Amino acid sequence: MPEPSQSIPATDSVLASLLDGLRKHTKRIVFSDGEDERVVRAASELAATEAIVPILLGNRAAIHGLAEKLRLNMEFVGVVEPARSDDFDLFCERYRKIARYRRVKVDSPGEILRIPVYFGAMMLQYGYADGLVGGNLSLPSAFFRGLFHMIRRLPGLDAVGSCLPMTLPSRPDLGSGGTLFLADCAVIPSPTVSQLAMLTIETAKVAAALLGEKPRVAIISHTTRGTSQSALSQRIAAAVSLARDQARREHLPVEIDGEMEMDAAIHPASAQQKAPNSALRGRANVLIFPDQTAAHACCKLLEHVVGGQPSGHHLLGLARPAAGVSRVATTRTIAQAAIVTAVRAAAYRQFILSE
Repeated sequence: MPEPSQSIPATDSVLASLLDGLRKHTKRIVFSDGEDERVVRAASELAATEAIVPILLGNRAAIHGLAEKLRLNMEFVGVVEPARSDDFDLFCERYRKIARYRRVKVDSPGEILRIPVYFGAMMLQYGYADGLVGGNLSLPSAFFRGLFHMIRRLPGLDAVGSCLPMTLPSRPDLGSGGTLFLADCAVIPSPTVSQLAMLTIETAKVAAALLGEKPRVAIISHTTRGTSQSALSQRIAAAVSLARDQARREHLPVEIDGEMEMDAAIHPASAQQKAPNSALRGRANVLIFPDQTAAHACCKLLEHVVGGQPSGHHLLGLARPAAGVSRVATTRTIAQAAIVTAVRAAAYRQFILSE
């Protein structure tokens, strides 16, 4: 059933504020799964904000046919067919160089770069776009594989993870005005101590860029501060220590605590009883989970029981910002993922220029 237009930016004050900032730093966001009614709707609405320049990958006739059927304005939306792009041969040659550097034999780079996520990742890696959103028509493993294969990692990081921003319109008392960041819901099945620390620091950076306030991070467990000793609680305690050390080295303003039960992390009255000396005081806005199963379950509960609105799985540890969305994502989720990706691209550029 066709999805009605949702006037995305006007429905959320936080998103509206982010878009206001982006109008000074317009970003090009490429959508790797462009032949999708939801993406076409989101692109048309985002282009109207004058804050984001959408670029859709896919069959030009099919995409414009969808827009015509839906009566959408596509004047400021780019559409690129990878195999017919003027840059296709150049990208193929660059891919051959990448393969030689990695000592990988590639018989036909054109066959790989015809796959939209690989072509989009190449656009992102070489500056033809500022961020990428996709996965709405792809299996998560295939989508993430394309990005991991084509985009460099950030220096000093040995893993790639993800975080998911979630807005809770019915619960403005949680997190920061109803916004929580969850990690890792999509990429790392069972994080090690160093990976938990990486997720903590990198998710905190995303939260700081979006919220404009100090991130308050809780690493979640079934116990609070050693009330029950186990291998898990010891792993989390080690991750807390490692993350705090890293935050100090990077001069990152952030509060980090754990291990913590969920109620001690987000419910002030429970925190007063279970962790009275915690700087979080039951007001965590970033939740780091011990494994992907717990994170994913919490994400789905918030979405379907509390009415939470996810903004995509934003990859951590890559040198360029990219986000994956579910195959059942709404137009709103796709648009929100693009806005967050654009904000991350602006923050990344400011970081580079300040070096």
